[in-house]
Amino acid sequence: MNRPAIPPASTPAPHPDAALPCLYLPEEVAAVLGCSAWWVKDRARRRLIPFIRVGRAYRFSPDHLAEIVRMHEERPARNPQRPTATAVPARKPAMRERTEAAVPTVRLKARPPRRMTRSHFGTAA
Repeated sequence: MNRPAIPPASTPAPHPDAALPCLYLPEEVAAVLGCSAWWVKDRARRRLIPFIRVGRAYRFSPDHLAEIVRMHEERPARNPQRPTATAVPARKPAMRERTEAAVPTVRLKARPPRRMTRSHFGTAA
């Protein structure tokens, strides 16, 4: 049985001295991130996450995986703590006052459609 010249993406390089990078499949990246492979491929197709494209296949390096995690990281909002002694109660926004002398509104009336006002066929003779 013939062995492939280049090992598949999911297996490590046979020689530790080899300079080939370790590339992950979208399914492997999805398993690490806890999402679907479709999501990973879709984000790569839209160029929203870093990737390597080999032919039509998407591949991801360990650096890409770390950058994807950093891109989707959520940090807490920085709200400085205010002293409670000088806290001011929140006020409701002022309501606009209605003026009694408003301009009266004009009631609109729909016109009949054109097909009802004239006949294209004329009268019967």
